[in-house]
Amino acid sequence: MEHVHLAVEEDDLYSGYNDYNPTFDSEELENDVGFQQAVRTSHGRRPPMTAKFPGTPIGPRSLASSFGARLHMASSMGRPMTGAVQDGSARPMTAVKAAGYTSSLSRGSAFDPLGQSRGPAPALEAKNEDTPEEKIKILEKKVNDLIEESCMAQSMGALQVALEKAKEAGRKERALVRQREQSGSADHINLDLTYSVLLNLANQYTNNEMYPEALNSYQIIVKNKMFSNAGRLKVNMANIYFKQKNYPKAIKFYRMALDQITNAHKEMRIKIMQNIGVVFICMGQYTDAITSFEHIMSESPNIKTGFNLILCYYAIGDRERMKKAFQKLISVPLGIDDEDKYIPSNEDTSSNMVIEAIKNDKLHQMERDLKTLAEKYIMTAAKLIAPAIETLFATGFDWCVDMVKSSQYVELANDLEINKAITYLRQKDFKQVEAVETLKAFEKKDSRVKSAAATNLSFLYFLEKDYDQADRYADLAMNADRYNPAALINKGNTVFVKQDYEKAAEFYKEALRNDSSCTEGLYNLGLTYQRLNRLEEALDCFLKLHAILRNSSQVMYQLASLYELLENPEQAIEWLMQVISVTPTDAQALAKLGELHDGEGDKSQAFQYYYESFRYFPSNIHVIEWLGAYYIETQFCEKAIQYFERATLIQPTQVKWQLMVASCYRRSGNSQKALETYKEIHRKFPENVECLRFLVRLCTDMQLKEAQDYATKLKKVEKMKEIREQRIKSGREGSARSRREGRESSAGSADSGRSSSSTKGERLSAKMRSLPGSNEPYEASSPKELDASYVDPLGPQMDRPKTGVKKRVEDDDFADEELGDDLLPE
Repeated sequence: MEHVHLAVEEDDLYSGYNDYNPTFDSEELENDVGFQQAVRTSHGRRPPMTAKFPGTPIGPRSLASSFGARLHMASSMGRPMTGAVQDGSARPMTAVKAAGYTSSLSRGSAFDPLGQSRGPAPALEAKNEDTPEEKIKILEKKVNDLIEESCMAQSMGALQVALEKAKEAGRKERALVRQREQSGSADHINLDLTYSVLLNLANQYTNNEMYPEALNSYQIIVKNKMFSNAGRLKVNMANIYFKQKNYPKAIKFYRMALDQITNAHKEMRIKIMQNIGVVFICMGQYTDAITSFEHIMSESPNIKTGFNLILCYYAIGDRERMKKAFQKLISVPLGIDDEDKYIPSNEDTSSNMVIEAIKNDKLHQMERDLKTLAEKYIMTAAKLIAPAIETLFATGFDWCVDMVKSSQYVELANDLEINKAITYLRQKDFKQVEAVETLKAFEKKDSRVKSAAATNLSFLYFLEKDYDQADRYADLAMNADRYNPAALINKGNTVFVKQDYEKAAEFYKEALRNDSSCTEGLYNLGLTYQRLNRLEEALDCFLKLHAILRNSSQVMYQLASLYELLENPEQAIEWLMQVISVTPTDAQALAKLGELHDGEGDKSQAFQYYYESFRYFPSNIHVIEWLGAYYIETQFCEKAIQYFERATLIQPTQVKWQLMVASCYRRSGNSQKALETYKEIHRKFPENVECLRFLVRLCTDMQLKEAQDYATKLKKVEKMKEIREQRIKSGREGSARSRREGRESSAGSADSGRSSSSTKGERLSAKMRSLPGSNEPYEASSPKELDASYVDPLGPQMDRPKTGVKKRVEDDDFADEELGDDLLPE
């Protein structure tokens, strides 16, 4: 019974789960000698050896345990066993050899799986560059490097360097082809490399405007049938013909390229058709251009094509089609997002960070540029067709405004209405009620539009010399937008005309702080400093302005004027020379150069510039006076006559010019002509004493009977002169006596009459005294002795400085000409 077990007690279903196999005890592996020996050697790879095989007796074979050394067993024939070697090294396993283990290692060798004990690896064998394949590879790399260098040089603007690199790449590529042919590998020629070299060379020829060479390079590519899609390059050839103004050939090559481009490349075909339309416009064939542009607008409308279509309709004068084209233009989709997309929300912080990151990225900048370009084209088209689509341009503007209001460009409607008023101004139609009313209607609009309208109203009233209204609207513009430089300049101008120069300078400075490139503010600030006699600061302003406006003759003239005021005539002459290099027909600058050279004592140079000034503007009395006096001084009285005759035509009421003509005849020995001239003067001015004196002298010298008559007339005139002088004297005594006696009522009116007559008598007597005596010839030795009260025919001048500052610069103190239309928004 002790060998009998119950079934329920024989096996435990859950036994064995807690049994532990010591083989898996990794903590004691460091102390296991057998395991460590197996790791260091190949001992662990030996197959397990059984102590006893069936039918085999245990003989002299010794078993090696994990704790003892292995003993080699000899066979019955006395030879070593298969797995044993004589030197005692372990026998390797057949077909199984793990990395890092070898059978040739001695017992107890170190663990070296990477073979580091064998030392560094031998050096790589050097490539043999003398082989043809290696030479071809090196040459190909050089060609690619040259193409890349050529492109980089062209991108940096070094066009000549780019061309030289492209030529060198072409030479090396041809050497490469020859080398391939010599090596027998002509079938492996790199066509892509050849295409790249030729295309880059043609592009560099085009960039350097070497058009015949570029066309030859393109022809080589196009005629080679091995180059795929080479027909597209006919577009480049057509572009070259367009630059050469060979329009028929340009159209021919554009059409050839269009035929070789499939309908799958729709965008490329549209661009080529657009080029064809532009060429037709240059040829004046507007009907053919309209055909191309209409096809584009029906297939893939864009802003530029719509604008060009309007230009063609305008050229042929088709009003209705102009309107339809304008409607198509404003309906062209731009494909850009609304600006509301870039407005951050207050709730989502992560989205706000994304919006902040993309607000000014290049994609958004591109969208803004595209929208600005579209608005520019629409504004230009509206201003162009508005006078043409209706009888009155105001009606045309109204139609354009209505169309724009119903489109996606609603904000342009206000700008168009402002441009309507500006068009009145450009036509010098300042009195138009519509212009003023249109601008006044914007007083209740948003700040930007209000500021622009008020700026133009201020400028309008300033031109009409209504300075109070100009000041009012300048204030309104400043209140609407304090950072509007045009409004600040207008405000400064209104203060300037009130001669408050310090305050005007402050407004000009504020305008410059808001916009450092505001040339009007800098120019006006320089003029203001000049009025304040702060010449050095004025000079700094105009030198800065000259750095911005390099070819402005007005700026250079102001610099010359300032140097003259600073008593530096050499610098003044140098700046005036720059003025006439920009505007060689400027008579005022030439006259100023003559004046400066005359002051320096160089009469010959002064004569040259005065003569050139007279040739371009023969109505300047100062120039005529100097030239006439110069010829008299150099004893060429006959040549002086024509200048004094010109002065007579300009100032016919000034007797002295006619007396100078007669004097020149008398000096040149032509007494008869002088006598006739004096008689003509006496007929026009019978009371002129000097004319009668010369008549008496000439008639006496020529023994004429009229001498007695002229002598009698002379006595009468002199007697009248004495009477006038007595009246003048008595009038002075009477007025003095009346003041002493205090008779203000009755004597006041009489005295005023006598005072008026005495004033005239004083002026006449002063004029008489200024004339030479009867024993003196009536002529002047220098221009300074000739006094001409001449009024400039170009208009009144306002506070013109004595230095002769250029008229167009000083008129109205820069208000009209200097600011001009620059204050009007574009």
